[in-house]
Amino acid sequence: MRFLGVGESCDLGSVYHRLALDGNEVKVHIADPHCRETFDGIVDKSHDWKADLDWVGKEGIVLFESVLGGVGAVQDELRGQGYRVIGGSAFGDRLENDRAFAQAVLRDHGFNVAPHWEFEHADDALAFVRGRPRRYVLKFNGYGSMNTMVGRLADGSDIVAILRHLSHSTQQEPRIVLTPHLEGVEMGVGAYFTGTKFLRPACLDWEHKRFFPGGLGELTPEMGTVVTYERSQRFFDLTLGKLEALLREEGYQGYINLNTMVNAEGIWPLEFTCRFGYPGSAILQSLQRSSWAEIFEAVLEDGERFETRPGFSVGIVVTVPPFPYTRLQIAEPVGVPVQFSPPLNEKEFQGVHLGEVKREGSTLVTAGIYGWTMVVTGLGSSIPDARRQAYRLLDKLVLANCRYRLDIGSGVQDADLALIEELGFLS
Repeated sequence: MRFLGVGESCDLGSVYHRLALDGNEVKVHIADPHCRETFDGIVDKSHDWKADLDWVGKEGIVLFESVLGGVGAVQDELRGQGYRVIGGSAFGDRLENDRAFAQAVLRDHGFNVAPHWEFEHADDALAFVRGRPRRYVLKFNGYGSMNTMVGRLADGSDIVAILRHLSHSTQQEPRIVLTPHLEGVEMGVGAYFTGTKFLRPACLDWEHKRFFPGGLGELTPEMGTVVTYERSQRFFDLTLGKLEALLREEGYQGYINLNTMVNAEGIWPLEFTCRFGYPGSAILQSLQRSSWAEIFEAVLEDGERFETRPGFSVGIVVTVPPFPYTRLQIAEPVGVPVQFSPPLNEKEFQGVHLGEVKREGSTLVTAGIYGWTMVVTGLGSSIPDARRQAYRLLDKLVLANCRYRLDIGSGVQDADLALIEELGFLS
């Protein structure tokens, strides 16, 4: 089968790689010129994805990675022309990019919704926090606009300091979102939507966003995640399952994830991801017995289920400098060799999911602008088993200046999973 990937920076590289290894024909369009060398020598490239629509045809599948620049509306248009498209929709773009809209949708569907305030200017947000001191979370509208800032001080003075800096900045101000800080366990639920219903099963995930172990350092897109398909039905029914009719009405087709905070007062939705996630897609791949081609066919053909493995997958993101910044901000070399010693056997290589790399001759080297080199996963019937397998694999990695967290999954296994069970949210 033919697959055409369309994105900014080849976020779904591990998916394209697996599709190609399974014997499918794959072309990938990378819009950002700073990222176009990523996956050179690994998959074929599309220099003009619109011109390559004739190549993929209406029997092949077009995969969209992003929610930027009105790409959801483009997907809706292509579906109307008879192309088989998986990614999202215009409605999905708005759900992810417009937090106020998403919270209103959730409120209308009976979810617990925390107070939510939006501001066009930092000075207005600054006056608000000063007038209502408390612990806040500071976010910004728009995918990838800026990092989330989680305040720690009860009077909000740490958020005041950030807002004061923004108010004096010469750069264009982002739309600012403030919410009260919620205590609890942060966890997500995700599933594939066929256009009319969800494929089963759904997954549960626990992300680790901070750069350093112990929850220290910058908030990154992600440093690692624990995922499982087991015992997910109850949590799914209480969250994404309530949105099935809405997504059907709006023509959504692809993967969708809802991130939440869970405590004794219930489930509090935080935000949507209305696209394939990285590294989420790579970490899920290890738990999916069905191939990517089989899952995508089930999405497009209004299937019911796909086959999964029991237990947990622990995924660890391997980074190199300048992560969590970019090479547009900090000059760092690409082309650093990526090797394993001793070399991996075929079974071990199933746990390696390539990110910003390319092939030079027979050698993998680093590429791209972010420093997201790969994800390494381990599987196990328990989180400790999955962690041990992942870190054993990482012990073989030879990559200059690589960084990754050593505690991925430890908090989930020690406390979070037991609390979720105690609150009655697992099937």
